[in-house]
Amino acid sequence: MPTRPTVKTATRIVRREGATARQIGADICVAGAGIAGVSAALEAAQLGRKVALVDGLHALGGQAVNSVIGTFCGFFSNGYSGYQTVHGIADGILRDLGAQGALHYRHGGPSNTIVVQYDEIALARWIESQIRAAGITVLLGAVMREVKRDGRRIRSIELATRYGDASVAAAGFVDATGDAALAWNAGLPCREAADGPIYGTQMVVIEGIDEAHQPERPEVAARLKQKARDYGLTRESGFAFVFPGKNIALVNMTHVETPLDPVGMTTKSLEGKEQADRAVAFLRAEYPAAFGNARIRTYGALGIRQTRWIVGRQQLTVEEVRAGRNFPDAVARTGWPIELHDTPQGHVWEPFPDDHLHYVPMGSLVSGECDNMVAAGRNIDGDVAALSSVRVMGPCIAMGAAAAHALDLAGAGSVHQIDNAALRARVKDNVERRD
Repeated sequence: MPTRPTVKTATRIVRREGATARQIGADICVAGAGIAGVSAALEAAQLGRKVALVDGLHALGGQAVNSVIGTFCGFFSNGYSGYQTVHGIADGILRDLGAQGALHYRHGGPSNTIVVQYDEIALARWIESQIRAAGITVLLGAVMREVKRDGRRIRSIELATRYGDASVAAAGFVDATGDAALAWNAGLPCREAADGPIYGTQMVVIEGIDEAHQPERPEVAARLKQKARDYGLTRESGFAFVFPGKNIALVNMTHVETPLDPVGMTTKSLEGKEQADRAVAFLRAEYPAAFGNARIRTYGALGIRQTRWIVGRQQLTVEEVRAGRNFPDAVARTGWPIELHDTPQGHVWEPFPDDHLHYVPMGSLVSGECDNMVAAGRNIDGDVAALSSVRVMGPCIAMGAAAAHALDLAGAGSVHQIDNAALRARVKDNVERRD
């Protein structure tokens, strides 16, 4: 006679008033699990620090994974055969994803550098495995409600999750949120673009294409500029990057506002998907041999370029970018063009010659009013045009690593009093190495 399965019982529960938040302690708390935050967290863990990594999304990787950006930009110096300008986690990503056949290198082109296409699923799994192996405490789906400060020091961040509240206390904090959410909620001064929005992009991956008939990028750009309005498209520029051998393409043909308002952002996210549908309709109709049977495989989350950033001890300027100024406290470098998406129809595109590099100073990563917070990624301090040239993934990785080292050097002291020569020595591969 068969054995009856054990019947599970249920316990009646009622939420208690004033329930205590889950307390999490760390040496370094990284807010934001995009590429800059992941770089900071892994670097801090490698330094032997106890690390907490917090993000409002329910998956690691930020925009690099969840917005399906699909291209690593700013990893190499300019020219057809440039050298790698960022190391740290970039080395592991290029090595491991390359071994999987999950990368494709594009040389030259409008950016005059090497752009690397990647499989976002492979990148997501790489990030997850590295974070787990490093023993980092991860808190996802956590929305920041409050930041507690004691004078010039941040003490903790208070978070809400669907599973209850949490509080993360640490000696140092990295603001890698992209929108300077940590600095903003801590009451630190921030900046926004004064002359209108910087537009984001709704990315999609399409499958079922015929690679043998793919049109050249300049031809697509010219036809899009001519016919965008016929298809109801706001943006009159963009591209569809085919990933060779996989019959898929990455479509970047939309411009969408990305407001810092909960209702507004949701509305724009829905509008972005409609714009993406129109872009794919354009490709199907105008290039039926290549895209006639294409269908959308993935809609990314709405991609954000620039919204709000810190007021730093120093502001990187577009004049310094154009001049390629190398600062004594430089922590990152790139040759990426000025890429300012400040109009609905198009964007400013200013590429640089082969021998050009510009640098990010440590002073742009720290607020003059806080001793234990370092920004990393697209929310460092720069003027609008300067930020457009350093917010891509290569320098963001370098900034994340520098943030970890700065907090490690500061310890219980101030990030404004660390030895810049010691920091420069730690990050020299990202500012000096040329092999």
